[in-house]
Amino acid sequence: MLTQKQKIVKRGFDILLSLLFLPIILIPLLILWILSTLSTGCNGWYVQLRIGQHGKPFSFYKLRTLKGENHKDINEIKAKETAFGGWLRKTKLDEIPQLFNVLKGDMSWVGPRPDISGYADMLKEEDRVILSVKPGITGPATIKYKNEDQLLLRQSNPLEYNDTVIWPDKVKMNKEYIQQWSFKKDLWYLWRSIF
Repeated sequence: MLTQKQKIVKRGFDILLSLLFLPIILIPLLILWILSTLSTGCNGWYVQLRIGQHGKPFSFYKLRTLKGENHKDINEIKAKETAFGGWLRKTKLDEIPQLFNVLKGDMSWVGPRPDISGYADMLKEEDRVILSVKPGITGPATIKYKNEDQLLLRQSNPLEYNDTVIWPDKVKMNKEYIQQWSFKKDLWYLWRSIF
């Protein structure tokens, strides 16, 4: 569990890095938003409810990559993905709006990915330590499962595979991340995510 001092260092770094990136990403983000809107036929700014620190729900921002709404099954998601949306997801540029989540204090640059309701709610006992920190844009589990969509598409039952293999592994990795947190490791995860 992070100490109060560690949380302050982490939050200070989040704000500083976000403010440095903000002027750089504004124009590209506007262009990507317009292209996403044209590609999907809906507002290119996508907002979804996710579970954050202490189990508190928050509005999670992404660029829209799919036509329509409320896709749950991975095969349905891939079927509704636009060509531009597929490129956004592959390059992870659909994640750029989360910089605003970081600035608002809902997220951190590094941490466990925020889950939808139904997964975070399943955390029990010592696993709930994951909810003690702000969720992140990247982290050890995000890096390991960067091609999660492709992995799930290869399974005969993607939901069962996610729930019995990927989800428990992510929980384990996220607990280890919190228990062994260091600023140096956060820098390493950011570096790995970019390069």
